[in-house]
Amino acid sequence: MMLAAIVILGLGTYTMRLGGVLLRSRVGLSDSLQRLLPMAAAALLAALAATSTLMAGAAFAGFARPLGVAVGAVLAWRKAPFVVVVVAAAATAALLRLAGLE
Repeated sequence: MMLAAIVILGLGTYTMRLGGVLLRSRVGLSDSLQRLLPMAAAALLAALAATSTLMAGAAFAGFARPLGVAVGAVLAWRKAPFVVVVVAAAATAALLRLAGLE
């Protein structure tokens, strides 16, 4: 049963990707829509990041994770090396959890 579901989902994904290639020349997008598409991708990525930061399943993730992400975001904005950003964010969240701030 599980194998059948994987095969069906794989075929569906392949069909959707093939449809995009085959329909590219037939479907035209307006200039305003073409300008909005990059912003839509950024908005989708921001929504995904916010959801992952604030939620753990169906409940609020607590304050340690968002504060760790905030530390990482500030360091990334200040152009810190990637390893420093990741380690500082993880350490912030871990220390806050250790201190009892879940």
